[in-house]
Amino acid sequence: MAGRLITGGKLVTADGVVDDGWLLVEDGYIAAVGTGERPRADETVDARGHWVVPGFIDIHCHGGGGEPFMTTDPARARVAFNTHARRGTTTLLASLVSRPVPELVDQISALRELVEEGLLAGVHLEGPFLSAARCGAHDPAILRAPDRDSVGTLLRAGKGAVRMVTLAPELEGSVEAVRQLVDGGSIAAVGHTDALADQVLPAVDAGATVATHLFNGMRPLHHREPGPIGALLDDERVTVELICDLVHLHPTVVRLAARHAGLGRTVLVTDAIAAAGAGDGSYDIGGLEVEVRGGVPTLVGGSSALAGSTLTMDVAFRNLVQGCGLSVQEAVAATSSRPAALLGLADTTGKLAKGLAADLVLLDGDLQVDSVMRRGNWVG
Repeated sequence: MAGRLITGGKLVTADGVVDDGWLLVEDGYIAAVGTGERPRADETVDARGHWVVPGFIDIHCHGGGGEPFMTTDPARARVAFNTHARRGTTTLLASLVSRPVPELVDQISALRELVEEGLLAGVHLEGPFLSAARCGAHDPAILRAPDRDSVGTLLRAGKGAVRMVTLAPELEGSVEAVRQLVDGGSIAAVGHTDALADQVLPAVDAGATVATHLFNGMRPLHHREPGPIGALLDDERVTVELICDLVHLHPTVVRLAARHAGLGRTVLVTDAIAAAGAGDGSYDIGGLEVEVRGGVPTLVGGSSALAGSTLTMDVAFRNLVQGCGLSVQEAVAATSSRPAALLGLADTTGKLAKGLAADLVLLDGDLQVDSVMRRGNWVG
């Protein structure tokens, strides 16, 4: 006998839903997936009445459990990761907000320790190369156009850990920066932009492949000037992030975008701040004061702009199915298989398949998290 056997649940695999299936875990990996006669194991989990789905992958998350990823203390970042792991996120990019380059270098250096450990999948820089006109919860005084030296400094600080960088394509030097990022092994994303549609295309041609939280922090869609929303959503080369908390986006908007982009281009993200899993109160995001009430973070001051979310990926998954009318299989694609492919991890995680990491979530009939397994171990 060996390993852990999960039986009786609805397994959502790349080939469809397997009713009353079983999944064998050995040494942190999925050893087999099947139906019918079950292998013997040291531990058997009865998953009847549950969905068994791949672990969630969040490519845009700023913190949780009261702690931000914008820190030079790896212990604080660990708290944030563990908060999301308990809710089903087994792979995560730690997102940083706009700060001066030297501060970002220090934060990247601290997070790199957790990337090298295998806890984090990498670092996402949301700024400082953003539009002041669409800055959201970024300090406009810090925003700037990208230059080769600054981009190079940030990439070198990560030593491969900086996996994605968001920038506004209308800023001087942005197209060159996209090429530099891609050449440096990072994903270039378009976001916090006031660009016209024609200003977006050169960045995509240069290699930008992600729309950072589509609709939010962008010039609105207009029927005579589609702007970044229309340009990014309609371009088959671009994967679109959607914050599915049903606050940032109306369910109809989520449904329209997800249906148009399809399984191969839709990714759910949380854009969560430290307040996720920690409750209402006052928080700091990159030097800006944020008040969370009723689970909704807004900037303190005149704008009252949304400042990230308190979303976790299990809620995003549930909202997509129950609130927006998409299928469980579509939700799995948007929370697991597509983000895994985007990060180059399709052969490692993101699916319930033999040989991949045993990253999975058991959801009850209401799509609430029952238990989480990461790398073959149950998450406490």
